[in-house]
Amino acid sequence: MCCCALRKATRHRHNRIVLKPATPELPEVNLSESEGVRYLHLGSIWVQGAMRIAAPFDLELEYVQRMMAWLLFLPPESIQGRHAMQLGLGAGAITKFCYKKLSMTCTVAELNPRVADVCRVWFRLPAEGPRLRVVIADAAREIQRAEWLGTVDALTVDLYDGDAAAPVLDSAAFYADCRRMLTAEGAMTVNLFGRSENFERSLAHISAAFGAQAVWQFKPTREGNAVVLAQRTPQRPARAVLQARAEAIEARWGLPAPKWLRVFKPLEK
Repeated sequence: MCCCALRKATRHRHNRIVLKPATPELPEVNLSESEGVRYLHLGSIWVQGAMRIAAPFDLELEYVQRMMAWLLFLPPESIQGRHAMQLGLGAGAITKFCYKKLSMTCTVAELNPRVADVCRVWFRLPAEGPRLRVVIADAAREIQRAEWLGTVDALTVDLYDGDAAAPVLDSAAFYADCRRMLTAEGAMTVNLFGRSENFERSLAHISAAFGAQAVWQFKPTREGNAVVLAQRTPQRPARAVLQARAEAIEARWGLPAPKWLRVFKPLEK
């Protein structure tokens, strides 16, 4: 199942819509709203994505903001026109941000066609066109296609089922396929659960595929989401460079990047 996941203990009232699954193997898709935020669920209480209704192209969730940490490793003026790929559409937040705010070319691989339908109708996902493509496919197979090799500058991986227990694609072989899609300057960010017993195993698989020198990690958020970043080509920018880029990211796109630097570090010095 391709979807994004955030552990959230509270239930959200005012369910608006329930779509039955396209096939018996896929969960139903349902929505809820609370205090001006619309949430996506896959047949459970777990939040699979969110959108502030008054600001549909902003990134509402803290861990989703951190999934944009790859911006720290590229000159801000070079972002426009690059290629972002998202594995697991969720509520479409990352793709919308990359498309609208960063002016990137965007591709999504999403297994559940109902998720794509809901994103278009309820989460303001723009219509497909020359800069936006939604592929209904199994991410594990899609990323092996030759057309993606060496073409992706920013790859975001957020692959959970409705129970949000662990990533559904999490092997070293899968992450090796992800690495092959990246450009020389490209990076992958992955949403993991930092307090899960599976976290260290996932981190080991990413390190095996990318090399430990290419891996950076955030401390977990309050909800437990721990974003891991892996670079195609390991970089160790000077602290002053990272600080300057973080400030530029905040000024240009409103992301709290200066705060990231307090909880974001390379796996190996």
